[in-house]
Amino acid sequence: MKILTGNDLGTGDVVWWTGSDWSRHVADAVDVDNHGEAIAAAEEAARRVNAPYVIDAEQTPQGPRPGHIKDRIRAAGPTVRLDLNIKPADPAAGSWVI
Repeated sequence: MKILTGNDLGTGDVVWWTGSDWSRHVADAVDVDNHGEAIAAAEEAARRVNAPYVIDAEQTPQGPRPGHIKDRIRAAGPTVRLDLNIKPADPAAGSWVI
């Protein structure tokens, strides 16, 4: 599975491609298959996202799980203060994010 991530231009937040828009929750990400680079180029050119890139992920019952630790950390939110982390819809999600 391949998913697309980048940063929101207005806030700098990590965002994930949903198939039609961007979400701050990795659980909303969809498989971009071989179209990721084209989507990334179009979205960056339209100035909707900064520095988008395709990553490997695996599908889990909770949604996509980034394959690399760097992107799992990005999906979990800021690491400095726990009160700034993204609150997942599933309270058990924290056990599989990192």
